[in-house]
Amino acid sequence: MAFASSTNQLHDTEPRWFAVHTRAKSEKMVWRQLDKKGIHAYVPLQRLLRRYAKSERWVEKPLIHGYVFVCITRAAYVAVLETEHVSGFVKFNKNLIAIPESEINVLRRITLEEGLILEAIPGSLDAGDPVEVNAGSLTGLRGRVIRGEGRHRFQVELENLGYSLLITVDAAFLQKTTRYE
Repeated sequence: MAFASSTNQLHDTEPRWFAVHTRAKSEKMVWRQLDKKGIHAYVPLQRLLRRYAKSERWVEKPLIHGYVFVCITRAAYVAVLETEHVSGFVKFNKNLIAIPESEINVLRRITLEEGLILEAIPGSLDAGDPVEVNAGSLTGLRGRVIRGEGRHRFQVELENLGYSLLITVDAAFLQKTTRYE
C-alpha cells in the first residue's frame, strides 16, 4: 500500500508566511513570545469599543481567533512549535502550505480601516458575484458577494488561510467584475 507524500512549503533561506494555532485567548501572548525569540509574527487586530454598565473602553481583539501568522524559514520551525500556547501549524490535508504575502497584506489593509465592521468565518463559503471595491482605502480589493442582505455584505475570500472575511461595505463602493482573482 503506497502512501501519498505530504507537501511542506518551508524554505531554507526564503522566509514564508504560515499560520499557527494557539490556545484560546492567547494570540497576543504568543505574538510577544515569538517577538522575543526574534521570529517575525503578526496578529491582525481589530479595535472595538466595548460598552460596560458605567463606562466605555477601546479594546484590541484578534480578527481571527486562535491564529498567529509567522514569517519563517525552515530553521525557525521548531522554535515556533516550542513556543508556549502554540498548538501547531495550520495544515491543509496534512500539507504545510505557505500563505501568500498578498493575503497577509489584505489582512493589514482591512485591520487598518477605521469603522469597518469585520467578522471572520471559518471555512470557505460558496461564491456569489465577483466584485471589486472601487472607493475608500480598500480600493482594488476583490472578493465575492454573499447573501443578499441589502447588498451591503461583502466577502473577501482568503482561501489559503482557510477563513473568509465578511466586511460591511456600502453597495455604492462595489463594482461587479467579470472574474475573481
